[in-house]
Amino acid sequence: MNAAQRRRQVSLLRSAGFEDSPALTVQSTDGDIPQGRELSFAWLSGTVLTGLTSVLVMGAALFVSFQGQDTFSTAYAALKLAAPRINQPVATDFVSKTSRQRPVAATRSDKEVIEASTRQVVDGREVIRNQPFIRIRATLATTATQLSAGVPDYDPVAILNKTQPLQTAVLDLAKDIYGTDIEGEVAVQQAALPDNLVPAPAISDELAADFVRGITQMSVSGDDFLPALAYASIAPSVQSLATPGATSENIVTGIAENVTAVPKTTLGSDSEAGRTERFLTVRAVGPLADTLVRNGFTRSQVAMVEQTVANLIPSSGLPAGIRLRILYGPLSNEASSLVPYRMSIYMPDGAPGDRHVATVALSDNGKYVVGLQPDWVEFPKEDVEQINVGNLPTVYRSIWETGRKHDLDDETIERIIGMYAYDIDMTRRITAGDTIEILKTGETAETKPELLYVALNLGGSKREFYRFTSPEGANDFYDPNGETGKRFLNRRPLEGGGTLRSRFGYRIHPIFKTRRLHTGVDLAARTGTPIYAGGDGVITYYKWQSGYGNKIEIQHVNGYETAYGHLSRFVDGLSAGSKVRQGQVIGYVGSTGQSTGPHLHYEISINGNLVDPLSVKLPKDNVLPERNKPDFEQTIAQINELMQRQPAAVSVAQAQ
Repeated sequence: MNAAQRRRQVSLLRSAGFEDSPALTVQSTDGDIPQGRELSFAWLSGTVLTGLTSVLVMGAALFVSFQGQDTFSTAYAALKLAAPRINQPVATDFVSKTSRQRPVAATRSDKEVIEASTRQVVDGREVIRNQPFIRIRATLATTATQLSAGVPDYDPVAILNKTQPLQTAVLDLAKDIYGTDIEGEVAVQQAALPDNLVPAPAISDELAADFVRGITQMSVSGDDFLPALAYASIAPSVQSLATPGATSENIVTGIAENVTAVPKTTLGSDSEAGRTERFLTVRAVGPLADTLVRNGFTRSQVAMVEQTVANLIPSSGLPAGIRLRILYGPLSNEASSLVPYRMSIYMPDGAPGDRHVATVALSDNGKYVVGLQPDWVEFPKEDVEQINVGNLPTVYRSIWETGRKHDLDDETIERIIGMYAYDIDMTRRITAGDTIEILKTGETAETKPELLYVALNLGGSKREFYRFTSPEGANDFYDPNGETGKRFLNRRPLEGGGTLRSRFGYRIHPIFKTRRLHTGVDLAARTGTPIYAGGDGVITYYKWQSGYGNKIEIQHVNGYETAYGHLSRFVDGLSAGSKVRQGQVIGYVGSTGQSTGPHLHYEISINGNLVDPLSVKLPKDNVLPERNKPDFEQTIAQINELMQRQPAAVSVAQAQ
């Protein structure tokens, strides 16, 4: 480049804002901001180190979020994550803090189809046909989920209406065909035999004598022994079948079966709803949605779960034998129902803990998303549930939960509750291990399902009811002694049953602060809540009385009387001498007289002696006549035989 070109280049640079300057120097003092052409090594090194640190922090955050994965795929293989093995229950799965081991209740949920031949009258003809029956043996639900979220409030009077005698008759089992399977229908027609017809003997006298002689020779081993068949026919019990001189080694004994050992109940926290975790097995091939609905998932939740795990489960579907691990918890501290927090699917392969397939968990925005495999635990061989004893449901709520879980219609569930409402306090909580057994007819083209038998086992006490149709046409449920569950007096005669505030017995009077006998029970309710007559009777007192305020007294049969105090007002049209029926409105809850708040003071007296309304043994309203006892005992034997019969070849046993 010549001189002219250099001058031209300099002119262009100056016009563009550039100029010749001295080189960069390191004259800047450390810690000061560089000025002009000065350079600071401290600032340069700080800038470089800041950049490197930012890159490392961002990289570490990304690595942790991906858990070491180098792909965004959510394929089935990506869920096979290692989980630590621990030798104790996972404390992080439960809210309540306690050093005690949580009680584990073995759960049972069997729904089976059995078949038996029944006798029916069709168009005047007696027809024998095969009839399906549904048999349910289940542990009462220890977790209240969305299945029972919409049940009606406990109302003794509404329950009373469900215990009225039934109108329809049930089928009679055909015992004369000895369980023979019937293809289609068999019509039975009875006719008198001709007078001159002598049936031919099925066996000759000689053959009969030889048979008896052979049995006797095989059964008798000494002079003091009776023939086995003859002795068995007169033996009063199984234990009596032992031959004289028998020892404990060869005596006939029984073996207890279907016994569940429940651990000792531990105390739980009442301040927190707590969580429970259920381990169950899907025993039959079927849609996953059916199992989820039976275990407290709503239809919308099922749809979210199915959408979430659609690309995580094998394309062939889930076979029978898969294990489910479901964690339940409340949506809030005030929630009465528990919702599924997390659900994990495991495929049995013989290894401890089985093989993890997928896990979905409830997110903060109420959606189910793919989650990590929970901490490893030793899977139980049977279906069990780790329960929170401080959050067990009431008997009323548990029966609803269990019934809906096994596809019982609401009318049938209400009927079952009505059978026991007079003997059992439906507001008390169940005990882990309580069970229920149900037998009903299966639905056919000609008949609808009918309830035949219910057995409720609470705290080791079993109460059974059998459906029986008398020759006169009366159709109701009776216990083995021929008594219905209905009592002729109601223990909580007001709408909703009220809330128990004070029991029968001595107490410190809330107003006078002295120790006095409380002659009844106080059931708190809102002012104006309807009060019903506890039973049929005649009103003997219907006005104000000292500390009782507005009071009603009713005389019932056999020396029974009931009294109702602190009423806000009476019902128009009633007075002393009026006849009332059980469940009829006679007044309304109030706080008149010596009262600290709106409630019903309810008393029961027998021959002038006051008793505890909640615990006194009351007579049954309906007892089966003695003349019907033989037919009723035959019905009991038929139903018991059905409860022991093997299920049909095609079982509908479902998971918990």
